[in-house]
Amino acid sequence: MKKFLVLFIFAILFSRVNAQPVLEGDWSGALELMGTSLEIITHFTSENGSYTGKIDIPLQKQKGLPLTGIIYKYPKAYFELDVPNGLTKFDGAFVDDSIKGIFSQAGYEGTFYLVRGLSHTPDVKTDEIKESLPYKEEEVTFKNGDIKFSGTLSLPEYPGKHPAVVMITGSGPQDRNEEVAGFKVFKVIADHLTRNGFAVLRYDDRGVGGSTGTSVNDYTSEDFAGDVIEAVKYLKTRSDINPGAVGLFGHSEGGLVAPLAASKYDGIAFVICMAGTGVTGEDILIEQSKLIMKASYISPEEINKDILTLKTMLGAIRNNENLDNIKKTLKDERLKEYDKLPEVQKSRIKDKDEWAESFAKSYISAFTNTWMKFFITYDPAPALEKVKCPVLLLFGETDLQVPPAQSEKPMLDALKKGGNKDFESKIFIKANHLFQESDTGNPNDYPKLKKEFVSGFLDYISSWLLKRFSPSR
Repeated sequence: MKKFLVLFIFAILFSRVNAQPVLEGDWSGALELMGTSLEIITHFTSENGSYTGKIDIPLQKQKGLPLTGIIYKYPKAYFELDVPNGLTKFDGAFVDDSIKGIFSQAGYEGTFYLVRGLSHTPDVKTDEIKESLPYKEEEVTFKNGDIKFSGTLSLPEYPGKHPAVVMITGSGPQDRNEEVAGFKVFKVIADHLTRNGFAVLRYDDRGVGGSTGTSVNDYTSEDFAGDVIEAVKYLKTRSDINPGAVGLFGHSEGGLVAPLAASKYDGIAFVICMAGTGVTGEDILIEQSKLIMKASYISPEEINKDILTLKTMLGAIRNNENLDNIKKTLKDERLKEYDKLPEVQKSRIKDKDEWAESFAKSYISAFTNTWMKFFITYDPAPALEKVKCPVLLLFGETDLQVPPAQSEKPMLDALKKGGNKDFESKIFIKANHLFQESDTGNPNDYPKLKKEFVSGFLDYISSWLLKRFSPSR
């Protein structure tokens, strides 16, 4: 590590930049590890010589995570991120007006870089839909027990009792816009639907933004279904909403939560599932892991090995088995991998035993929280069988996270078995999990893609709704 940093310092000393650059401001860049790149955005401020900072990780839907231990003594720039999976350390140095260095977490080491400025320019479709909106927006709150939710309600500008849509985010902590890699998925959908005569409620997840509660990992999809039901009940109390035309729009895990809520509460008028799941979380995790690793050019041998480990872990959690043996196996396998590493990589690992131990702990902790335990075993089919209102299923052809070949048929079969008389399914060509145009569907490509949906996606949704519910004009 020291040799690596010396090279950067040498470059700085002989650069043409004479003035010492400042750390304050916005920076964008990426973490790079084993051929994979993960976009990051940092924000630094200083007061009386003391620095504070935050980091956004768009692909992981993390925003405003606090940075600690910040040290800036030109050319060195050091900071830390403390997350449940372990402390991440960023040890870098200035090269001209950029920062480059090494990051480490849970025994892994990779490189990172930051360049001054934000990674994408404003886009009226996602960042700031024009201020002169042809509809109204209202900040609203509602409660589910002790949890208070804050959200935005978009309303057509003309008076009347409007049909309404409640938006349900996918897994992980997400804000009301369901922003992923700079793409404000729900804000764009809400804008389109409101322009077509529908009121739209989108709200921050538990523990995110203006909503109270702890991490979403402390709850289950069943808890989130309860939140959705309370959102629907809130809308039904309003004089500007048609109480008989309030439905749900769920993306990814939200496409699992929407039918679950509809199976528990009769007052839901329709359900739209955008990349919803039709099989257990265990099956989803195994299949998406295979597909994403293949798309990332991991060798078939490594894929088979990792999938075997994943299956063993998921099976143990499903059967409530003790995980000590799995932890030992993970650590032992990690130590074997250490022996095969190039000397350059070995030199970056200070303590191989700690490196292997950290990996095993991090792997297990990712699969043992409350949310994951429920997700692994939950089968969406029984809830879908109980849904009698109109249902629209939407899938992306190149989606690697919820592949349509795995989920579409089980969802259709469940709706048929339950006797639902009004349901429809549509697969959008070259659409990824966010329904952006993508030939590969690889999540690593999200930051590079246009912040817009595939052609016809929004119009298909509004057309389906307008056939069933008339706006109050």
